Amino acid sequence: MPGPPLENREDAPQRIPDRRAASGTPRYQRPGDTPFALAGRVLRSRWRALRDRFSRDFMRRTLRIGVSARIFHPEPGSTGLRSKNLQYLEESIAQWVMSRDVLVFMIPTVNTNGLLHPSNITLRHYARHLDGLVLQGGADVSPQTYSESPTRPEWNGDRARDLYELELLHEFVEAGKPVLGVCRGCQLINVAFGGTLYQDVATNVPAALAHVHTDYDAHRHAIEFPPGSSLGRMFPHAGRPIVNSIHHQAVKELGRDIRVEAMSYPDGIVEAIRYDKADFVMGLQWHPEFHRAGGTDLLDCTPVLDEFLRAARETRL
Repeated sequence: MPGPPLENREDAPQRIPDRRAASGTPRYQRPGDTPFALAGRVLRSRWRALRDRFSRDFMRRTLRIGVSARIFHPEPGSTGLRSKNLQYLEESIAQWVMSRDVLVFMIPTVNTNGLLHPSNITLRHYARHLDGLVLQGGADVSPQTYSESPTRPEWNGDRARDLYELELLHEFVEAGKPVLGVCRGCQLINVAFGGTLYQDVATNVPAALAHVHTDYDAHRHAIEFPPGSSLGRMFPHAGRPIVNSIHHQAVKELGRDIRVEAMSYPDGIVEAIRYDKADFVMGLQWHPEFHRAGGTDLLDCTPVLDEFLRAARETRL
């Protein structure tokens, strides 16, 4: 005898209920939805995902800060390393900048006409690919760089380094990137915009405090901020803070669009400057990288570093 119909048998495969509406579209879709409306929502969703991913990557990408090189020139009659041009950075300045979890790159001098290793790389390439520049301390700025003659042979300075750092500074300013000058770097910023320097504070300003001493970074003095100073706004409760003092040169005549940010107290020697035609180009005559090691009585310059790095984040491409 024939068995029961297939659909009535217990072992018959179960039919999956049709979840589609009468129109043939899935029932989870909105009533009256159109392909164009659905496509619009899909595109908006993809755009939001891409935007959020870009924002996360943009904010998290580690900043890349360039530091100008100190230069050791060959010593006559020497052999080995002392017979070579050496370029280096002082450890503390690199570690101070890296304390905010950024990458530090020393920027070497470039020579597109070099005979041994010619290259098409210029300082402009560094300004394009790095997010900010720190001009570190070191040898005197040469009086020739601000159209003077050295009054003593030992104040000749480093003219070769001046030319390298001036080009580097102008490339970063032109690229819209922030610049922080430390000690010599502060003086170079002033000279770069037409300013001059006291070749020796003790000689040129006899009534001034001692601004250099054999104690080196342990030597210190008070500073004060003039009205309207951005440093004054960073340190509203500092009064007359204490900074280290390791310089025998100092800013004399201000360069174009340069304003004073801090002065030593009570002699009024310029201790910090800012260039007004850029978002952030500032020079500190003292060494902020030495301050924390010098004790709690020295000014904590972390707010300066943070403002510099914020400017680097905001002006990056």
